[in-house]
Amino acid sequence: MAFIETLIVIFLILVIIAIFAKGVVIVQPYEQGLQIRLGQYIGRMNPGFRWIVPFISEVTKLDLRTQVIDVPSQEVITKDNSPTNVDAIIYIRVIDPEKAYFEVSNYRLATVALAQTSLRGIIGDMELDEVLYNRDVINTKLRDILDSETDQWGVKVERVEIKEVDPVEQVKNAMTEQTAAERARRAAILRADGDKRSAILKAEGLRQSMILEAEGERQSRVLKAEGERLGRILQAQGEAQGLRILSVGSQPLDNRAMTVLSLNALKTMANGQATKIIFPFEISQLIRQGAKFLGATEETAADIAGRPVMDEAILGDIPKREEVDAILKEIQDAIPQVSEDELKDTSKRKVTSPEKGPE
Repeated sequence: MAFIETLIVIFLILVIIAIFAKGVVIVQPYEQGLQIRLGQYIGRMNPGFRWIVPFISEVTKLDLRTQVIDVPSQEVITKDNSPTNVDAIIYIRVIDPEKAYFEVSNYRLATVALAQTSLRGIIGDMELDEVLYNRDVINTKLRDILDSETDQWGVKVERVEIKEVDPVEQVKNAMTEQTAAERARRAAILRADGDKRSAILKAEGLRQSMILEAEGERQSRVLKAEGERLGRILQAQGEAQGLRILSVGSQPLDNRAMTVLSLNALKTMANGQATKIIFPFEISQLIRQGAKFLGATEETAADIAGRPVMDEAILGDIPKREEVDAILKEIQDAIPQVSEDELKDTSKRKVTSPEKGPE
């Protein structure tokens, strides 16, 4: 009997231990427990070691950390009737365990289903190009819709990201052809614009070359004409000075001296090889002067005083070297200057132009 009683006691102890162990609940720091007893909600259970009445109580643990939910890829038709496969990733977090458990049977599955339907509606209102280039807009709209709908489930949608937008093969081929055509169009526009600018620059260069060439020729003609004019003036003034000196030097000579000089000139002319001699003065006057030379008397003072006096004012003012240099400097300053590079460029064009020939 004692042995049986001992077995019964040991069995009862084991049963009590098992019952006690059955009621032990450990809630992790990132979890929140919901205690239900006999079909009635008792309350939350904070993290740590907890004990409940076994067999009649139940504890449901909910993870309060941010959870990543993958939205499966689905085919969506855009506004311009382009079939596209789209998938996404959703980041959610439970903020109200009671609502997440009692208001919806499976908040994760419900969130995924809501994300798929909302994504089809958003992309259906956009064209394919907008879907490809405006992912941030899609992410923002989808997050706002999900956050508003899941709030009644005690779930917070923290972030939504479109993972991939994959058009179907036919759409990809059409996009490739469109991209190639657009690039060809841009290349043609750039090529035409380049040819236009090249023609403009070439015409502008030719115009500048012709202007510089004409300007250089004009300057050359002006300087040449001015030099010839000054040369003629100086030559005329030099001849006038020579005549003046000759006139002043011949004043002391009387008629006899002039007769001797004229005879000497005839002697020199007679020594030449010419068969015909032309006298540049009246020969009778020379003979008359020779006769007077043989038997004539000297001229009187009245004859010498009666000679006409030459007016030296007719020769004008003889310009000095400084005055001539000043005139030339004023002419050079009045003519526009052409740089050495422009003259070289003009000369190069003149050299290369004949080599090109007609195209």
